[in-house]
Amino acid sequence: MKRVTGIGGIFFAAKSPSTLRDWYQRHLGIDVQDWGGTAFVASGGETTVWSLGDGANFKPGTAGFMVNYRVADLHALVAALRDEGCNVLDETSDSEYGKFGWVIDPEGNKIELWEPPPGQ
Repeated sequence: MKRVTGIGGIFFAAKSPSTLRDWYQRHLGIDVQDWGGTAFVASGGETTVWSLGDGANFKPGTAGFMVNYRVADLHALVAALRDEGCNVLDETSDSEYGKFGWVIDPEGNKIELWEPPPGQ
């Protein structure tokens, strides 16, 4: 089974998200949108999201960041990770943006697994 196929996004916690977004926009030229981030589109059409926020969605992880990995089959991967004894969160999400699941690595980092919608 194919597991991770790429990086879908990188999310950072900030003490002052709006101030830090302004800094990245001014000094690094990142086109930060109203929702708090931007989407970088690769030449092959794949998108990688970059976003700054308060980090509330990283819980129960303990890090100030979260990486979103693209996966080929979310439900199969989540089942395999559970079988392997990984700390997989019970919650999953299925929306217009794709399917999402989460696992906590051995050092307490919350990892987001994302199966994009068909055609993305």
